[in-house]
Amino acid sequence: MTAEQVPRPRVAVVGGGIAGLAAAYFLRDVAAVTVFEGAVRLGGKLAVSEVAGVAVDEGAEALLARRPEGTGLAAEVGLGGELRPAGPAGAAIWTRGQLRPLPRRQFMGVPADLDELAGSGIVSAAGLAAARAGGQQPGAQQTGGQQTGGQQTGGQQPGDQQAGDQAVAAYLGARLGPEVVDRLVDPLLGGVYAGRSDQLSFEATMPALAAATRDGQPVTAAAAGLLDSAAAARGDGPPAPVFVSLPGGLASLVPAVAVASAADLRTGAMVRAIERTAHGWRLTVGSAHNPRYEEADAVVLALPAAPAGRLLAGLPGAAAAASGLAEVATASMAIVTLAFADTAFPAAPQGSGYLVPAVDGRAVKAVTFSTVKWPHLRAAAGGLQIIRCSVGRIGEETLLHRDDADLAGLARAELAEATGVRGKPAAARVTRWGGALPQYTVGHLGRVARIRDSVASQPGLAVCGAVYDGVGIPACIASARTAAGRIASYLRDGHHGPAPVGSTRAAGGE
Repeated sequence: MTAEQVPRPRVAVVGGGIAGLAAAYFLRDVAAVTVFEGAVRLGGKLAVSEVAGVAVDEGAEALLARRPEGTGLAAEVGLGGELRPAGPAGAAIWTRGQLRPLPRRQFMGVPADLDELAGSGIVSAAGLAAARAGGQQPGAQQTGGQQTGGQQTGGQQPGDQQAGDQAVAAYLGARLGPEVVDRLVDPLLGGVYAGRSDQLSFEATMPALAAATRDGQPVTAAAAGLLDSAAAARGDGPPAPVFVSLPGGLASLVPAVAVASAADLRTGAMVRAIERTAHGWRLTVGSAHNPRYEEADAVVLALPAAPAGRLLAGLPGAAAAASGLAEVATASMAIVTLAFADTAFPAAPQGSGYLVPAVDGRAVKAVTFSTVKWPHLRAAAGGLQIIRCSVGRIGEETLLHRDDADLAGLARAELAEATGVRGKPAAARVTRWGGALPQYTVGHLGRVARIRDSVASQPGLAVCGAVYDGVGIPACIASARTAAGRIASYLRDGHHGPAPVGSTRAAGGE
């Protein structure tokens, strides 16, 4: 057999969300890739549909511009020139009875300027006094990249005794007081993870701030230093956009990456089991009553925690990975998208939107004034204001059991209370995302390390997705590149054999 006749290695990517599609794209030059997606469409949490005739994202709507992975992939698949920046408008916190400006000098809710915090009115006089008293308290002394001496609180699972990791609320509450955590830090974290600060890991959700406080630097000074460093890196030019998106919705990234990957894309193809074979891997695909078998030299699992854990649970030697993934809780949420005529608002919405602290007892945790945030969407919407309301935090699953009409009505009522909008929307859409957001609870970094160590013991296997290094699209793409690199190295070392005769076989047919 000549070199030209040697078949290309075969890689199976299980999961057709953006992480799986990105992994397929990164592997396109080294293998023949097949993507198996159990749903009827690709894209995972990226989807777009029309509201009042305007294409509006149903899931993720933005790429964080300062991370190059998302914008870089968009450019590689021909969409770099299509990226549109978010407008410069600021955001607010709806708390203590009114919309209050989100301080600009804050890092994930940690204030860098307590005078600016005072002017915002977000916290009471007592809350501000507590922040001033504790804001200069030294950060925890840490060793080995982890905090020491802290108590773990809420959310940890058995075996998650990552040395000294603490919940965000425990660490920051001891330094800034509970009110700053409840009304400023918690809503920002809730907007990202749909989680709660008394459960989320400080090390995993705020790694830059955790690193900046390891030498004992106070958290307010550390937050200021991080903001100043970012400003210095930008130089004297105009501020770079924080977020970018695409004119047809961020979900238009999905077909572009899918096509560029040159992969064999299979939807409605549920992978029910994986196992090692003499030549690599065998996947069981389809229904339990009519399975088929697919052969591959390597496998990438680009799945949420629960389905990835179920596949690994049946794999000898991967018990630690399976158990670690089983420990990852997930939050469900819904996005209620409303379209109102401009005239329905007593005053035009200002800023990109607002966040709502959980302590205020509202159903809606975040609101985006989409046609303010995205100038290109405003142009497409004509005389409409399109508003995106995020409903649901971890532990609020009962709320999400309401039907679409009830959820839309609840979101409209709370929006009216905050903004004064009148009447019924011209259109409404409710999108539910069950188990959408993995929770980075206390001990998450140690948990992920154990999962990856266990997966590394399986030749030709890799994992990627929102579970591991961040829930944003750029972070998922970065994890896909890491997984693809691991598989590419494995294949280049010669760990693949000739394709078996008939790589797809009926059940029972060897």
